[in-house]
Amino acid sequence: MNERIPLQLVDGDEGTLYARQPKVYPREIKGRFQRLRNAAVLWLLGMFYVFPWLNWDGRQMVLFDLPHRKFYILGLTFWPQDFFFMAWLLIMAGLSLFFFTALAGRLWCGYACPQTVWTEAFLWIERKIEGDRNQRMRLDKAPWGAKKFARKGLKQLAWIAFALWTGFTFVGFFTPIRELAGEVAHFDLGGWEMFWIAFYGFATYGNAGFLREQVCKYMCPYARFQGAMFDRDTLIISYDEPRGEDRGHRKRGTPSVLDWADKEGERPALGDCIDCQACVQVCPTGIDIRNGLQVGCIACAACIDACDAIMDKMAYPRGLIRYTTEHAMEGKPSRVLRVRTLIYATVLLLLAGAFAWSIGHRSMLLAEVLRDRNALWRAGPAGSVENSYTLKLVNKSDQSMTLTLSLDGDTPLVLVGRQYLDIAGGEVASVPVTLRAPAGSVHGRQRVTLQLNSTDPNASQPVADVTTAFFAPSDSP
Repeated sequence: MNERIPLQLVDGDEGTLYARQPKVYPREIKGRFQRLRNAAVLWLLGMFYVFPWLNWDGRQMVLFDLPHRKFYILGLTFWPQDFFFMAWLLIMAGLSLFFFTALAGRLWCGYACPQTVWTEAFLWIERKIEGDRNQRMRLDKAPWGAKKFARKGLKQLAWIAFALWTGFTFVGFFTPIRELAGEVAHFDLGGWEMFWIAFYGFATYGNAGFLREQVCKYMCPYARFQGAMFDRDTLIISYDEPRGEDRGHRKRGTPSVLDWADKEGERPALGDCIDCQACVQVCPTGIDIRNGLQVGCIACAACIDACDAIMDKMAYPRGLIRYTTEHAMEGKPSRVLRVRTLIYATVLLLLAGAFAWSIGHRSMLLAEVLRDRNALWRAGPAGSVENSYTLKLVNKSDQSMTLTLSLDGDTPLVLVGRQYLDIAGGEVASVPVTLRAPAGSVHGRQRVTLQLNSTDPNASQPVADVTTAFFAPSDSP
């Protein structure tokens, strides 16, 4: 006999890659972590929007001059040959991510990620125009009218203006920003400049204005693998469930659970969590930290500040939601500074020190020698043998160099032609060089080193050495 099983179709997101959720309206909160976070946002935005307008030694302080293949950063000039410094920086950045994640979770996400920084800026604009959380929610639920249209329209115009200014500033890191501003003022922008300003403006507008927490929860790969970088001694934002549960409303002045810890008798039925939802309302990704650590948590600590404010009002000790470790929550000894973090920190410091030393001692002269491809050797006067070369020189500094060209070591070879070279700042020069061997002094192939020295005894330019080969007939008399 077949039994009929009743089925009911429900609208759920189980099994889907994208979980639908209502719009998140983060509430503004004040506290020690939010002051730190606001300072980080202001500093990072300030660097982005101000640095292109500052000059260093008469040049834009940060400029990536792609047409001329030069990169000016804080008074230093980098050439394509210096790209290994970029690889070095990327290695340090990756190691820093490992270190800070192992130490205290997603600090990068909560305080320095561009998505977080620009989302906070767009939220600030939204609050100034549409009001606080409750006002924004009422405005969205209200029917369309003149007031709603005016506020929504003003917000969109402000967002678009800020996004375009962001795109303009970004392009200003690659095109001198004062020239770019003049082109904008005279409606004389090039096609590519106009495209990239619009492209990065649109990306900022879409990511920070609309996608917001969806980027952190669904698009960011770091949210998916950061859990593998945690251990039970990593500082994470946690809800003290034994202290907080069961949740419930109560009058102010009701004793805290912690007040009963040293007393005999039955524990109060309600924990310290009054279920005010403040921690949920301030979360920029809309999660409930009381349900445990989740992929949407960006470690911004807004829930800590919100909960601490409520605990203060209830005259309860702070720390119901706090930075802690899994071991500490279980009552076990916790070690924030452990072998893993110490190794990360040591390697990172060594890399940073070596990087700073390398930047300070890098050669400002790049030299390369190319042999004449037409002939290995040619006959010179009085039975001598000559080889021709082209000496490629790159002056990576902004000052001109006067160099002397000589042969290194004990060799019978002599230089033919000029031995003093003037290379302007930033110049790429090709210098013809001829080496001559007196008759019978060299047979076959001989290794030779050309040496370049600065004529200024106080100059800091290092000596450049280039090695090549000199060829002569093996049966020379």
